[in-house]
Amino acid sequence: MSTKIWRKASYSGAESNCVEVRLDRSVGIRDTKAREHGHLTVSRAAWAAALTVLRG
Repeated sequence: MSTKIWRKASYSGAESNCVEVRLDRSVGIRDTKAREHGHLTVSRAAWAAALTVLRG
């Protein structure tokens, strides 16, 4: 189990239908409602590129 801090958007409130991220040397991404299925790890550069595309 990771001791890193997972964060989700503050506007999500108590909802579990969102994505959580963990920032470290790399970026961890997981589904809040399916944490037991693990997470995806990407580089910080890949995460920044994804955010740039999503912000369009």
